Amino acid sequence: MPSSAATESASVTSATVLERAQAFVSEHKRVLLVGAAVAVAAGGIAYYATSSSSSTPSEDGDIESGRKKRKRTNRKKKAGNGGDRGPLIEEVAPKTIDDFIASTGGAEKLSVEERKSLATELKLRGNKAYVERKFADAVKCYTRAIEVTPEPDPVFYSNRAASYMYFAKPEYEKAVEDCTEALKINPKHERSVGRRGTALEKLGRFEEALRDFTAATLLTKFNDQKVAESVERVLKMVTEPKAREIMAKREPRLPPHTFVDAYFGAFRSRPIPDLPGNPSMGDNTLKLALEALAARDYTHSLTFVNEAIEQGVSFDVGRAHALNLRGSFRFLMGDSQAAKEDLEAAIKAQPQFTQSLVKIASVHMEQGNSVDAFAAFDRAIKYDSKDPDIYYHRGQVLFIMQEFKQAADNYRKSLELDPSFVFSHIQLAVAQYKANQLSDSMATFRKALKAFPQRSEPYNYYGELLLDQKRFEDAIDKFDRAIEIEKSKAPPTNVLAMVNKGLTLFQWKNDLAAAEKIIKEALVADPECEAAVATLAQISLQRGEVEQAMTYFQRQVELSRTEADVMNALQFMHAAKAQNEFARNYPDLAEAYRYAEIEQRAAMAAAGGPAAFM
Repeated sequence: MPSSAATESASVTSATVLERAQAFVSEHKRVLLVGAAVAVAAGGIAYYATSSSSSTPSEDGDIESGRKKRKRTNRKKKAGNGGDRGPLIEEVAPKTIDDFIASTGGAEKLSVEERKSLATELKLRGNKAYVERKFADAVKCYTRAIEVTPEPDPVFYSNRAASYMYFAKPEYEKAVEDCTEALKINPKHERSVGRRGTALEKLGRFEEALRDFTAATLLTKFNDQKVAESVERVLKMVTEPKAREIMAKREPRLPPHTFVDAYFGAFRSRPIPDLPGNPSMGDNTLKLALEALAARDYTHSLTFVNEAIEQGVSFDVGRAHALNLRGSFRFLMGDSQAAKEDLEAAIKAQPQFTQSLVKIASVHMEQGNSVDAFAAFDRAIKYDSKDPDIYYHRGQVLFIMQEFKQAADNYRKSLELDPSFVFSHIQLAVAQYKANQLSDSMATFRKALKAFPQRSEPYNYYGELLLDQKRFEDAIDKFDRAIEIEKSKAPPTNVLAMVNKGLTLFQWKNDLAAAEKIIKEALVADPECEAAVATLAQISLQRGEVEQAMTYFQRQVELSRTEADVMNALQFMHAAKAQNEFARNYPDLAEAYRYAEIEQRAAMAAAGGPAAFM
């Protein structure tokens, strides 16, 4: 999620529900559960932090090190079945690789054991040439070894592939072909899978490379850091251009109603400015925009404010409100630069309208500029030191920066100036919790529950903290109360408590069916709830329903607000796809992962802990 104060306000919790939805699959930062048909990502699809590059000569395990080879050179080059027939190869080896290979003519007529011995000798000479960076000679040796060996050996093909990749003009296509041949002989040959992934990456065939690096990650049981890095690198190569293309083609639009509602709800309401005695058409249209905003009719508010600015607003205060509102909508639609321009114009029209300064601080944060963000807050305080929104949103920025004690101080200041704002209470409690002030945090939440008995948010976020403490029954009780309050309201309702309840049921009782049921109910109530969509995608993967999961992931892409969010959803999709392919190609290993995961969950449940996936 974007790291801005305003978007943080839209989640208002220690760990957003969407993050929780992506992370609930595992606390172990390991691979996806591999079920009957699919492997599901650990920690969200945290597996994709695992990939490979081709080994350097001295690092390759198949191509032996110089130390090992030096020991071998002291041995006599003999082959036969007892030595009575004399040496197959002369005691004094030919000076060049070509001479040596020429001396093996007629080897196809030798016995099986003699051919095995000769093939081994050819491989050793190839290894020596490889280490000496004589890659053309290495290829000749491995090629001859392939020709004379009576039993196909994947190492010969894999080592020849590695040699091709170090040519002055690398032969990546030939490397891919050789690794493929090696895998026909032994589908679980780890180095061939990783090397083919490297060659495919060099050829720009990133999705195929992701498939191989993912398989290599699982085959090596996460013990190869280079493979891990390659998965992450190639996954970005697959998803970054797709995310850019999606955003380039996408028409500007508002994010889901719940997100927009949370954004505007993070600012205290302000009265609509009085119109001048003889208002212009733009003035009247602006009033319609602000009235629609107050009614939470964001689509019409956006339409009206665009029209008002086009028609022309006749007074400075009105122009400031119009530009502030359009800047807010542009920010929500992911156009931070246009939002910044509108907000700067709003500040110029009415510098004392501090909300514009607070909002531009959020834009600065989304653009990664915390210095300008704090400067905007300081400027706002100079105009109106008693505006509680300034301190609330400055607290949000500090919270994002993990300065929890300072964040708490700002939330307290906001509460002193206006104790009626529910989110200041909630965020103070969360900041205290993050600062390890557990008793203070719980006391703050209890006060909020008493002060706002008909607001769902305190119950929902209190439930999240209880869930973090593994107090499952207490958490369910709070989520149920939040759900009850929301159901009593007119739609659209906030369904995040329903998603949280589903995640709690899963962690507490391993009850995937109950979790899926309530989260599907949440999605019916709010079809644009990204947290519900993301969680259902993960649950579908758990069930092996890959096509359904892909549908949910695609929906998550559609709901994502920024390019970073789109790329995140695409990474889930492609990571799951790659691991599902591993499950199809290696069903025995997939089954082993599945049983290991089941045993782990059973043990966790017996111990009373959360049932984390592998």
